[in-house]
Amino acid sequence: MPKKEFSNTGGVPQALLRRYVAYLKLEKGLSANTLDAYQRDLQKLLNYYSDEGISFREVTLAELDHFASRLIDLGLEHRSLGRVLSGVRAFYRFLVLEDEMETDPTELLDSPKLGKHLPDVLSMSEIDLMEQVIDVSVGEGTRDRAIIEVLFSCGLRVSELCNLKLSQLFLNEGFIHVHGKGNKDRLVPISPAAIRELEHWFEVRNGISIKPGEEDYVFLSLTRGKHLSRITVFYNIKKYAAAAGIQKNLSPHTLRHSFATALLEGGANLRAIQAMLGHESISTTEIYTHVDRQHLREEILLHHPRNRKKNEPVKNN
Repeated sequence: MPKKEFSNTGGVPQALLRRYVAYLKLEKGLSANTLDAYQRDLQKLLNYYSDEGISFREVTLAELDHFASRLIDLGLEHRSLGRVLSGVRAFYRFLVLEDEMETDPTELLDSPKLGKHLPDVLSMSEIDLMEQVIDVSVGEGTRDRAIIEVLFSCGLRVSELCNLKLSQLFLNEGFIHVHGKGNKDRLVPISPAAIRELEHWFEVRNGISIKPGEEDYVFLSLTRGKHLSRITVFYNIKKYAAAAGIQKNLSPHTLRHSFATALLEGGANLRAIQAMLGHESISTTEIYTHVDRQHLREEILLHHPRNRKKNEPVKNN
């Protein structure tokens, strides 16, 4: 049995959830760690049901697809999303097995194709538009403009940004030290523009009453004196994008994608981008090559000898 009940049942009876966990433990023989992971993943679905007012018995495939899209918006990577959706399917298979449901709404629910997702990206002009709508006459605006610049300049994950410490900044040298996924560290260059925005933020930050233990965090809540949550950063970026009239489906991860795309378009090789993003595998980084395909096609059409006009002279190099 679980050590504690689900914090939010999303309308699913707690007794039914306990039966499901017992099924996973006793009949499926899951280890304690795997069982805990299944519960955490299912909690994401239950929270979604609660937020959207959806009945677990009447959920549609479209609503489950929306649930998956929301997780991507919140920065969940596709490998992790695949694991969550696998847990969702297991839950509904159990409900059918127990005659709690007649049909399984997850039968046609697709898992993400690893390496195939082409993320939305922002152009430089769109990032400029977002920054222009921020009111830097207030402290939150100064902070949020610095956040956008650091995310775009350094390609950080939102968790890396929220946990960034003053002791990790080496601004005179033009680098920051990032403690990333899997306890792996990397050094990432930071642009002069991002450094300027950080310096403006530090002027505001110096006047904040900071909670004990929070003194080393870079980005803080002006009212609570504690480091920011991922949800706060997510909400603010969506807010500024809407104010700037940007219609794309954005999240903090979009700025990370935009960073990688800008590097690739500027001529950086994939290995360099992989190192700066902190990807363990080059295959993860290769999703960004899609953005250069149109440019590559134009270059081939322009320069390949088979594409020259019949009477066009051949240039000698």
